[in-house]
Amino acid sequence: MSQIASPEALVLPSGLALSYVDGQLALSGDERQYGKPLSVDFAAGKMAHRRHFGGGRGQLVAKACGLAKGITPNVVDATAGLGRDAFVLASLGAHVLLIERVAAIAALLQDGLARAATIDATAEIASRMTLRHGDATQQLAVLVANVGFAPDVIHLDPMFPHREKSALVKKEMRLFRELAGDDDDAPRLLEAALDVATHRVVVKRPRKAPPIVGPAPQHTLEGKTSRYDLYVHRSLSRR
Repeated sequence: MSQIASPEALVLPSGLALSYVDGQLALSGDERQYGKPLSVDFAAGKMAHRRHFGGGRGQLVAKACGLAKGITPNVVDATAGLGRDAFVLASLGAHVLLIERVAAIAALLQDGLARAATIDATAEIASRMTLRHGDATQQLAVLVANVGFAPDVIHLDPMFPHREKSALVKKEMRLFRELAGDDDDAPRLLEAALDVATHRVVVKRPRKAPPIVGPAPQHTLEGKTSRYDLYVHRSLSRR
């Protein structure tokens, strides 16, 4: 576990760079290979559209994490990535602890959250999001304890090895994977999550992918391209 390093202090793979583009911290590389610079913007674009028209608590991630009428659990997003699922959950009222192990991605998240906190439309949502840089596979219990966060639900979205024709080879994801790689330690991450979560663990998978090696999920929720495997310790209660 460590503080999020300043962008200038980070060592990146050859050909990649962190810099400010139009006031946003962005990760960039050869546009022919990686597309446009990658940044985190919770106030505009896809996230703004999803905030307004995403479907509220009817969204698959909300259902999987147990957000229902009168029930709003605390959620640990242990593979935060670009924070999109965490932001959706926070926009629906959940307090979310985001954990990201790749320093450059954590820096993008920190920049996106800082900007979201200054914008009226997203400030309240951002106030429910807490970011920590660390490896949840090794440090999940410590990270949660240090923040004093109640881990009702732990959400996992480990990177899945993909074929060349997979949707995950979009240019944006190529750039992301250059830093994050595949989560070969997903079984250990699931084990850690099951030890820490008080109520349930939720694992996002490609719809046709096998479950993570380990205990079998008790329930699944399927969408068009992805599904959620649910590992339930006990039922969530109203607060």
